[in-house]
Amino acid sequence: MMRSHFTATAFVVDNGRTLLHWHKKLQQWMPPGGHLLPDEDPVSGALREVREETGLRVELLPLTHRYDFDRPQQLAAPQTILLEASAEAGEPHQHIDLIYFARPVEGEALRPLPDVDSWRWVTEEELANREELPLADGGSAAVPEDVRALALAALRAEREAG
Repeated sequence: MMRSHFTATAFVVDNGRTLLHWHKKLQQWMPPGGHLLPDEDPVSGALREVREETGLRVELLPLTHRYDFDRPQQLAAPQTILLEASAEAGEPHQHIDLIYFARPVEGEALRPLPDVDSWRWVTEEELANREELPLADGGSAAVPEDVRALALAALRAEREAG
C-alpha cells in the first residue's frame, strides 16, 4: 500500500490575478502549498504555507456554507481534494491535497514577493489563453492544466465573493 501525506494548497487571487511560482524540483508552475504539520488542521496549514512561501497574510474566500451553531468549531471545506503522485525525498507516496481559494488581507498584495522561486501574479487572460509564462533562465513553460483550471475557478470565485 502506498503511503499518503496530507497537504494543503491555496490559490491566492487579487484583482483578477493569481499567484504562482516556478517549482524547481517539479519543474512546473504551482500555487503555494505544502505538507500539513502534525496536529495542524488544513485551513491553518494552507494559510501558513502561503505566509511561509510568499510572506503574504491571506484569508480564505467566503465560499463555503457555514451552519448556525458555535460548537464544535467549523472549518471551511476545501474547494476540491486532489490525489497526487509524489516522489519527494526519494520515497514514492501520494499527496491528499486539500485545495482552498484565498485572497490577501488588506494591503498585503502590494508587498514585494520573494525573489526565490520566480513568484509572479498571473492574469486571467494569460491563463485563459494558455500562455507560457517566462522563466528566470529566459525560457518559458506552460501552466499545468489542473493548476490552470483551478486558478481560473479561483478567479471566478473572487468575482462572486466581491
